[in-house]
Amino acid sequence: MEESLWYLLAGTRGSENRARIVRALDEQPRNANRLAEALGVDYNTVRHHLDTLREHEVVVRSGDDYGAVYRLTDRFEAHRDTYERVLETVDHAVEARETGGGVE
Repeated sequence: MEESLWYLLAGTRGSENRARIVRALDEQPRNANRLAEALGVDYNTVRHHLDTLREHEVVVRSGDDYGAVYRLTDRFEAHRDTYERVLETVDHAVEARETGGGVE
């Protein structure tokens, strides 16, 4: 799971949107449409990232296709410390980029 979290949230194109999706699902389970609205991201983009997160067992879906609700998996919860470490690193890098500084 640790490798997956680094890959999904820090190492690939789209990682910022996936991190935002995970943060939103950490607040409360939601369907893809509600996630798209909350994040201001295209519905199809959200669905793509949810599929990727499902493949890596970060989120699980329950319910029918359109109305399916997504939540974080128990496996993810068991690796929350890694998630927090990844986000801290990503947030630090974003802050450094926005302020014109380097990453330490």
